[in-house]
Amino acid sequence: MTRPSVAIASLGGTISMTAASAGAGVTPTLDAAQLAAVVPGLTQVAEISAESLLQLPSASLSFDHLLECLRWAEAKVDAGAVGVVLTQGTDTLEETAFFLDLYWDRPQPLILTGAMRTPAAVSADGPGNLLAAVQTAIAPGSRGRGVLVVMNDTIHAARWVSKADALSLHAFVSPDGGAAGRLVEGRPGYFHGPAKRPVIGRPQVHTVRVAMVEALLSDDGELAELAVQAGYDAVVVAAQGAGHVSFAFAERISRIGNTVPVVIASRTGGGSTAEHTYGFVGAEIDLAARGALLAGWLSPRKARLLLRALLAAGMPRAELGERLKKWGKLPDFIPDAAAGH
Repeated sequence: MTRPSVAIASLGGTISMTAASAGAGVTPTLDAAQLAAVVPGLTQVAEISAESLLQLPSASLSFDHLLECLRWAEAKVDAGAVGVVLTQGTDTLEETAFFLDLYWDRPQPLILTGAMRTPAAVSADGPGNLLAAVQTAIAPGSRGRGVLVVMNDTIHAARWVSKADALSLHAFVSPDGGAAGRLVEGRPGYFHGPAKRPVIGRPQVHTVRVAMVEALLSDDGELAELAVQAGYDAVVVAAQGAGHVSFAFAERISRIGNTVPVVIASRTGGGSTAEHTYGFVGAEIDLAARGALLAGWLSPRKARLLLRALLAAGMPRAELGERLKKWGKLPDFIPDAAAGH
């Protein structure tokens, strides 16, 4: 029986980290072949090809790195892989997954996974996560779902996933959309069909910078204005509640918005920005009247990635609002039969 082909690439991260000596801190050292070699039964599940693309902690990954990984993954599925798995650090996993999902237009799944514990830990989770990622990659039900994150036998859509704990094995959650699926006895199952996913054209400009600032108690928004003065091309405000800032911050948004796009997202970690509930100065109605765009269900971090991708693709400012609305609303699900396109 022919086994399905899955391509694995390592980018570094905790899953690959070992210590040079007793008592020393861990750093990325293991390559993709070494990671795959210690997973019991992996080669019985799929025909594996493994490459090391990077050896970095995930905080040092760049947009250019990720675009190279994207091209590598596309080449692998175009050459016959039924799915691709990238291993990386968990610190930026929710961001890299969403970034890649903005561009991934293949029906084959692109799976991201990593580890919360190092390979030398008594209960290292890396091998199990890698096996679960490959099992998810070969499952027919994974097609048409874009980029997925597989951690702790749980499958998350890139659109919703978030790292919610610094060290726990249960660090990854999808607070609003809920987990996409679970693995039981090595078999992935999904709670609902795939969602419609708009895809963005590749970057035409690689120097776009989008700042993200958080609105805080007694905050007048000076940092947001300084970001614009420093040359940033847009600002995302991680606003309070359903999209609120102080009176003084609102006044700065009026000035900032005359220069660059400003997007308002909720800093709360769950829920959507409101549209027409609160009418005070600095609330969502007032900020929209000042020209700010509302992120809806997008978290501030993901709103930043989307805004950068749109600007880098050459999107005119006049069209940004409609595009943000498309990504910021709850998704429409497509019939199961369409998942295998």
